[in-house]
Amino acid sequence: MDDPATPPMRTGDEIIPRQLDIAAVQGEAYRLAVEAMAVENGIREARAGGYLIGFSTGAAEGTYAARDGRLVWTEPPPGANTHLTVVVADAGDGRFVPQLDVTLTVLSDGDGLFTTDLPFLWHPFLHQYGTNARVPGEGPFDVAVRVGVPRFVRQDPVDGRHFAEPAEVSFLEVRFRTGVRRRR
Repeated sequence: MDDPATPPMRTGDEIIPRQLDIAAVQGEAYRLAVEAMAVENGIREARAGGYLIGFSTGAAEGTYAARDGRLVWTEPPPGANTHLTVVVADAGDGRFVPQLDVTLTVLSDGDGLFTTDLPFLWHPFLHQYGTNARVPGEGPFDVAVRVGVPRFVRQDPVDGRHFAEPAEVSFLEVRFRTGVRRRR
């Protein structure tokens, strides 16, 4: 019997081999983007269930957000000194997994410093989940990431059983990159 947490990636009623090949190409493109981010900021990765989860930090940075029907640039909140990034890929084909509730906890010497939700962030080359935060220095810190069950509907009776359970990973003794990046 198949493990619902492990993507089977087989042809079936709704998927043909060529489509699986295309999904793999999409996954490879996402992997290249993750590797490019890793060159800039480093990344720690772990597999959990059907996911490949990566964590990285960089300088806190501003973002655009929709307000009153238009995009408004916002600098990092006062005191923020790091940007927390989590990437989540399908462990079967490497594609980005959307519509997740991602929660991150930072610990120091076993004590929780804070827990935060990471919203989806569109980036010109790398979809991710992330937010700015304040940490007391560069660490090392332990980081726990929890990924909930995606909210999207799944097609295909063979491969559609992906991501049926939440997943959790821990990254120990992570050195954070800190600072503030001003872009405007």
